Amino acid sequence: MGKYDVILGNEGEKHFLLGNEAIVRGLIESGVGIATTYPGTPSSEIGDVLSNIAKDIGIYFEYSTNEKVALEVAAASAASGIRSFVFMKHVGLNVASDAFMSISFTGTKAGLVIMTGDDPSMFSSQNEQDNRNYAEFAYVPLIEPSNPQEAKDFLVYAFNLSEKYEKPVLFRTTTRVSHQRANVVYGKKREITKIGKFEKNPDRFVLLPSNAYRAKNEVIKKLEDLKKESEISPLNVEINNNSEYGIITSGATYNYIMDAFNMLNIKLDILKLGFSYPPPYQKIENFIKRHNEILVAEEVDPFIEKHVRIVAQIKNINVPIHGKFDGYVEFSYEQNPDRIVKSISKLLNIEYKESKNNNINNLPPRPPVLCPGCPHRATFYAVKLVTKQLRLGDVIYPSDIGCYTLGIQPPYNEADYLLCMGSSVGTGGGFSISTKQKIISFIGDSTFFHAGIPGLINAVHNNHKFLLIILDNRTTAMTGHQPNPGVPFNGMREPAKEIDIEKLVKAIGVEYVKTVDPYDLKNTIIAIREALQRDGLSVIISKRECALLRDAEMIKLGKWVRYQVNQDKCTKCMNCILNYSCPAFYLDPEGRVMIDPVLCDGCGVCALPQVCGFKAIERVEE
Repeated sequence: MGKYDVILGNEGEKHFLLGNEAIVRGLIESGVGIATTYPGTPSSEIGDVLSNIAKDIGIYFEYSTNEKVALEVAAASAASGIRSFVFMKHVGLNVASDAFMSISFTGTKAGLVIMTGDDPSMFSSQNEQDNRNYAEFAYVPLIEPSNPQEAKDFLVYAFNLSEKYEKPVLFRTTTRVSHQRANVVYGKKREITKIGKFEKNPDRFVLLPSNAYRAKNEVIKKLEDLKKESEISPLNVEINNNSEYGIITSGATYNYIMDAFNMLNIKLDILKLGFSYPPPYQKIENFIKRHNEILVAEEVDPFIEKHVRIVAQIKNINVPIHGKFDGYVEFSYEQNPDRIVKSISKLLNIEYKESKNNNINNLPPRPPVLCPGCPHRATFYAVKLVTKQLRLGDVIYPSDIGCYTLGIQPPYNEADYLLCMGSSVGTGGGFSISTKQKIISFIGDSTFFHAGIPGLINAVHNNHKFLLIILDNRTTAMTGHQPNPGVPFNGMREPAKEIDIEKLVKAIGVEYVKTVDPYDLKNTIIAIREALQRDGLSVIISKRECALLRDAEMIKLGKWVRYQVNQDKCTKCMNCILNYSCPAFYLDPEGRVMIDPVLCDGCGVCALPQVCGFKAIERVEE
């Protein structure tokens, strides 16, 4: 277990934890026996910790094929009497939503908590959806912590709430809660139930239309009970500073409000909602009535503000309510202290002065790039060479979710259309039947297992014609190197059956399938050329481990290889910089092409004749 031993400490201990680490501690204090996930920022660290400690403490943990499967595994376990936890990033709940909506109708027996890690400002996501809406959509209670201590404590509360009402609970964090670090005081550990028993009840657990019809009434009845629970919940607290102004908030925004109070040297009354759906209407009504004006401050959608306005309208309370709807709070992206200061200044009609310490907009841009030695770079480079050689000037490149999305960057420019996990396969088929252009789709190994397989089956059955390149870097790289079904070990680091992508693709019915090593540019180019000259569906599996995994292995073996430019042979053709574009290359003040020895990964692709035809790049042993 090593560095994660601290999470196993005893009741009363205090430790400095990341929000996601505190959630793992909350699982231990909740007696959770089953935890499942598909990795996604900002929730990934929970899996990283569980992968190291789960087996030793008696929790079953798995990286599931996708979020829907993860929820189904957890739901069945909870129905069998084992407290279960499933976690994912916000867009993952879209994938799991089919099961999620039905579990609201069947309910659960043991506690079932579903964590959604929302990502305001889209630091690592393709959209900025607010998953609080899912709670209302599915009639399930919603819990929102603001800091690591609450993340742990509220999770324990969520499991108790789930069991009390036999309902799944949605547990929402955001990037700033999951990745915030603070002292956490530990509570008592609960014993884990490891083996359950499923008691058959088809009328409840088999959602035939007749059963679902009856279940809907039960769902609404429990929602009414949960409204009463929300009114008395200790997670919904009032902070009284004897002000005529009141602020209603939840989640990370509460932290920014406290910062704003310090910046403005003021204190207003606060109603902080931790049990935010169903909202405590009576508590909100009383809070509104006691104040002359109300500000509702929250991130992303005006979820709470909508309910505050509903209360005011139903109860005919004539108090000005400000928020996103009237422009007092900015609508998009995450909040921060300066934004909240601006909102409060408008509420109080005082002059707004932007913080002098806020220099974030003056920083130079640092767009993400593929790592030195990344096998995806070699694949993109090979594609670029072949399309140029074949004079294919109007290729469409559907891309997918992963490191390889960075193929959008110059000089590759090989990402034209991206919707969601697995979409490159389906949209590749769509372009093939709607245009006469060549289509080259890219998808990673983990993403292929997650959501690419159905699209490929569809493409084979419907005779779609495009090239799919599966970039198999032997891991789920972008979220921190979690395993996927294509590697020979599972989430608890035990040996596991490795699913062979080439055999799987052939079994689906693809006739042209080749596996290449992208570091072998010659054969990679030959395979891509052959595939593009065929009239049909082709799949190339570009298989080479992530450069970071390779680096770790080289360090373990105690050897390192680097490359340098022989200035006597270099003609300054600039192909290595302009077209291959590894970040280890640079021009020195004298205009010479150089390789940064700190950045050089030693992959050797740049020394191949397809990159440097003058043999100017030479290997250096260290």
